[in-house]
Amino acid sequence: MAAIPVTIGARRPEPLASVALLGDEPGDSGRPLVDTHGRVHRDLRISLTDRCSLRCTYCMPEQGNEWLAKSSILGTDEIVHVARVAAAAGVTTFRLTGGEPLLRTDIVDVVRRIAQLRTPDGEPVHVAMTTNGIRLPDFLPDLQAAGLGRLNISLDTIRRDRFRELTRRDRLDDVLEGIAAAQRSGLRPLKINAVAMRDVNDDELIDLVAFAIEHDAQLRFIEQMPLDAGHTWDRARMVTRAEILETLSARWELTPVPGRGGAPAERWQLDDGPHTVGVIASVTAPFCGDCDRLRLTADGQLRNCLFSTTEYDLLPALRGPGLAAPPASGEGARDAAIETMLRSCVLGKLPGHAINDPSFLQPARGMNAIGG
Repeated sequence: MAAIPVTIGARRPEPLASVALLGDEPGDSGRPLVDTHGRVHRDLRISLTDRCSLRCTYCMPEQGNEWLAKSSILGTDEIVHVARVAAAAGVTTFRLTGGEPLLRTDIVDVVRRIAQLRTPDGEPVHVAMTTNGIRLPDFLPDLQAAGLGRLNISLDTIRRDRFRELTRRDRLDDVLEGIAAAQRSGLRPLKINAVAMRDVNDDELIDLVAFAIEHDAQLRFIEQMPLDAGHTWDRARMVTRAEILETLSARWELTPVPGRGGAPAERWQLDDGPHTVGVIASVTAPFCGDCDRLRLTADGQLRNCLFSTTEYDLLPALRGPGLAAPPASGEGARDAAIETMLRSCVLGKLPGHAINDPSFLQPARGMNAIGG
C-alpha cells in the first residue's frame, strides 16, 4: 500500500521524495524508526478520544465543538494492533492521551493489552498516561494492576475561582482528589503539568511548585503553544522559559539536571534536591533536534510533529477499502501496511516545527483532537 500523507494546512509539506516504502530494501521490518535527521523514534502518544470533561480556554471553546465521528474512533483491537507493530519497530513508551483518556470505557483493557507488549529485545514496554485526574480515584487501582507505570496530571491553578474560569467547570475538588489518589498509588515519577499564562496564573508559579512538592510530584511548566481550537494564541500572553526560571529563582536555587535526552522537559533541582521542577519550552527553546515522538490521533491519523499540517491515514491499513473493521485474517498484510505508514511518517519528519518562522501556520486541529 502506498503511503500517502494528507496535508491539512498550507505549511511546507513533508517531501514525498524522502519516503521509503516497506520492502524498498530487504530487512526493513524490525529496524528502528529512524528519520532522515538521525532521530530514533521510541515514543508513541496515542489519543483515545477528542472529548474532555473540562473546557480549558487555551484548548477548546465552551460550546460548539465539532467532535470526531464515533465511527472514525479507533477501537481497542485497532489501537493495540498499531501499538504491537510499533513495539516491534522499537517503540518502548506508549503514552495514552486525549481529550481525556479516562472517558474511554475500555481504558483499563487498553492499558492491560498494551502493557503486555514487548520490544524486539524482549523487554516490556512502558505505559504512561496524561489526564486531568477527575476520574482517577475510580480507575487508578485497576489501571495499576493492568500495567500503568507513569502519570501526568494537568493542573494550571489551585485557586477555585480561577480554576472555574479557566476550565469553565467547577471541578477543582475532583482534580485534587485525583492527585491525592495518584500520590497514594506510589506511581513515580508523578508529574503535574501547568500551562503558564500571563495575567492568568503567572502569579501562582511558586505556589504550584510548592503544591507539587507537598504531593511528592514534579511540577512541569509548559509554555503556551498555538494549539487552541479558536486560533487565538497570542505570543505576548505566553510566559517564557526565562520568565518562569526568573520567578522560581526568587524562591529556590536552581541547578540544571543533566541527561535530558529526548525528554521534552528541561529539569532543575530545587535547593540541591531532592525535588525538581521542569520547563517545556517548545516556543522559546525548541528541542526538535532530540525529538523521538510520534502521535496517533483518536481517528487513526499518524503525526510526526505536534505542529505538523500533514497526517498519515492509518484507517485504510487497519480497516481495508470499506473502512470497516476487517476480519482477523490477513494479519501479516495489515502489519506490513501499518509498518509502511509508520516508517513513511518518520521519514517525512522535518528538522523542526518552525514555530518561530514567519511561514509558520497553526495546525487545523486543536490540542484535544491531536492528543497531548
